[in-house]
Amino acid sequence: MRRAVVTGIGLVSPLGSDPAKFWDRIAGGVSGVRSIQQFDAARYTCQIAGEVIEYDPNDFFSSKEQRRTEPHSQFAIAAARYAVQDAGLDTGSGDPYRRGCVVGTGIGGLQTLERQYQILVDQGPERHSPFMIPQMICNMSAGLIAIDHNLKGPNFAPVSACSSAAHSIGEALRLIQRDDVDIMACGGTEAAVCPLGVGGFCAMRAMSTRNDAPQEASRPFDADRDGFVMGEGAAILILEELEHARKRDARIYCEVVGFGMTCDAAHMTAPSEGGEGAARAITNAMADGGVTSADIDYINAHGTSTSLNDKGETAAIKRALGEHDARRTMISSSKSMTGHLLGAAAGVEAIVCALALTHQVAPPTINYQTPDPECDLDYVPNTARETRLDVCINTSNGFGGHNAALVLKKI
Repeated sequence: MRRAVVTGIGLVSPLGSDPAKFWDRIAGGVSGVRSIQQFDAARYTCQIAGEVIEYDPNDFFSSKEQRRTEPHSQFAIAAARYAVQDAGLDTGSGDPYRRGCVVGTGIGGLQTLERQYQILVDQGPERHSPFMIPQMICNMSAGLIAIDHNLKGPNFAPVSACSSAAHSIGEALRLIQRDDVDIMACGGTEAAVCPLGVGGFCAMRAMSTRNDAPQEASRPFDADRDGFVMGEGAAILILEELEHARKRDARIYCEVVGFGMTCDAAHMTAPSEGGEGAARAITNAMADGGVTSADIDYINAHGTSTSLNDKGETAAIKRALGEHDARRTMISSSKSMTGHLLGAAAGVEAIVCALALTHQVAPPTINYQTPDPECDLDYVPNTARETRLDVCINTSNGFGGHNAALVLKKI
């Protein structure tokens, strides 16, 4: 079986774009959540979000390109450029058909939809931008990254809500294993912190209303959690066939060894009772990666800070690993610091796993103050833990019942 390793990472996130600074903030328990700056959120029940920082579109795009490129695609293109640079790739040489791109998104061009509908109401259909459809469609980020880096191999965009980036990474792994490609750019992107996006989630009563304390609002597994906090940004990983990476003496962060996916087939938004579907995704990923529950050192959990997800995910981990190994395993949620990046979430969290394996540190779940009897595992509360890490799992669950799990291993 051909093996796939991570040789490059790129981020545009609520905790910055520089991998070293991002990791320092994750390991240091720094929150990137604040009061929304992009629009006046005074009328919304949730007025906070994890908005991107240390990102200037002028560093990547001309003013004309910015008008033609949707924010979620801008984030993805920028993150991909960071990842390609981090990997030391020369995409101008070699066979472009042996390189591909799979980048997912949960919602896509929501800001474009919002603006163009207002143009329709105010000015009529004659005033629509000819770029409206290309800006909105979910596959455009993958296409634009391919144009940017001459990636002529497989190219598509999984759309599976908050599991989108996990499915992207998993499918990139499969393409390398099948010898279809040697290199894949993969991950996810999202830019839904806008009036329509925030309003829609507020209407679902899924969001935290802890507006007076933004940095304390995302509190996965805590008994006083009151909903998730939206985030935005993009995360791109360069996956590369192991021997291909070694031949060019690439730096290797870790290996992606396993991928599992299931569907709850139970409810539009709620997880299945007892976490059955999520547990099966984890066990499938472990079997695929040739690891057992005794091998798992750390899980970067989906951990949304909602009542149903956190207790359901706790049950799923117990079901997948067994009671003994579940209690022994360190678990944390990066969403306590970044907020929930929706379709980009698993990309960010896979990068967190890669960096955790590199630095041999389990990052914390911040804002964990009051234990919940239904969430009774080791969530690495509030303070990072220096420890030995050999095998990590990254879990993802999305509306529609989509479950995915990735197994990453130190190499």
